[in-house]
Amino acid sequence: MRVYWITWGVLLMFTSVMLWADGAAIPRTAFVIFMIGAMLTKASIICANFMHLRQESAWMVVTVVVGLFVTGTILYVLIAPDAARIHSMVGVR
Repeated sequence: MRVYWITWGVLLMFTSVMLWADGAAIPRTAFVIFMIGAMLTKASIICANFMHLRQESAWMVVTVVVGLFVTGTILYVLIAPDAARIHSMVGVR
C-alpha cells in the first residue's frame, strides 16, 4: 500500500509542475518538449506501478510497450489527415 501512496505523491508533483509550466512564460518549443517528457514519465510510472510491470518479465514489458506504440501510431495516422485538413480550412490566425 505504501508504494501506491508514494506513486500518488510523485504523480501529484508532476501534475503540479505541469500546471505551473502551463502558466509560466516559457518558449513554446521548450514547453511542448517539457510536457511530452513529463507525460511520458507519468505514463511510465503508472505502467510500472499500477499495471505491475515492475514484477513482470522483460518480454511482457516489451509486448505492452510495442502494443501501445503500434496503437498510438495507428491513431496518429488516422487522425493527422483530418487535423491537417481542418487546420487548412480555418487558416492560421
